[in-house]
Amino acid sequence: MELPAPLRQAVDALLEGTPLAEIRRAGDLLSRRYRSETRDGRLHVGDALAAKAYLATRLPATYAAMRHCVSDIAGRRESFAPSSLLDVGAGPGTALFAALDEWPELTRAAMVEASGAIRQAGEALAAIAPLAISWHAIHVEDGLPGLEPADLVTLGYVLDELPPAARDRLVDRLWALTADMLVIVEPGTPAGWQRILEARRRLIGHGAHVIAPCPHEADCPIQAPDWCHFSRRVARSRLHRMAKGGDVPWEDEKFSYVAVSRHPPADRPARVLAPPNTASGMVRLKLCRMDGALEERLVTRREGPAFKAARKADWGDAL
Repeated sequence: MELPAPLRQAVDALLEGTPLAEIRRAGDLLSRRYRSETRDGRLHVGDALAAKAYLATRLPATYAAMRHCVSDIAGRRESFAPSSLLDVGAGPGTALFAALDEWPELTRAAMVEASGAIRQAGEALAAIAPLAISWHAIHVEDGLPGLEPADLVTLGYVLDELPPAARDRLVDRLWALTADMLVIVEPGTPAGWQRILEARRRLIGHGAHVIAPCPHEADCPIQAPDWCHFSRRVARSRLHRMAKGGDVPWEDEKFSYVAVSRHPPADRPARVLAPPNTASGMVRLKLCRMDGALEERLVTRREGPAFKAARKADWGDAL
């Protein structure tokens, strides 16, 4: 997956003239905080240089995760056509661009971002977006006052910054602001999955219908040390590679997520929970089923259409 060309060009324009060595140092700090899931009350981006490092090193991967989620929602709810977006912890507007790529009919977006530096970068990037956008300098711990409900509400990589009680209050508030669909994304780590599970439990308790990735509202059947997560391969630009000090032209972004709605899905296909294991004449799939059970399914060539579908299936697909 790559950033859309207009967004990539806008990012490059914002980074022009910034010394690569400075971006690399700030990017390394962000990456270490991200990997260690540091929770110290500070935002991941606290100044102009860190904001630029985020654009160079984290925006592509975050975009890929959010783009997967909105595409998955569109596949599960074909009638869903949001006209409004509320993105909490918006960063530079990553979820906005992912949503616009899926639903160009969006007409308005409210972006909540406490960091002035990253908000300024987001405002510059948003100049290429063809819709009405408002930015709000609100800390998520303050209860999100003065915001209107939106058809689509997104929260990406924010819960890991908050203590448990604050997470619960935020999830409850987000659901109150959700006119239709709420999407929460966290790092694809065991701890990130646990945060998604807790948010999922609270939202189901509020009457939410799970749209993705789970094909059910039962308790998650996955047991530690395993955990539910997915992966998207992200193409690295030349600047992205140089900022991260890597030679490989891609990276894999692992994430966990849940999408819930006020409306139930029309169907509940099984979900592929791991890369399929393919051999001659057979495909072995790890599936989460609509009855809430896990299944290791072996599909052979003799099963005809089912075998063809299994051969095309990928990690994270509905089947």
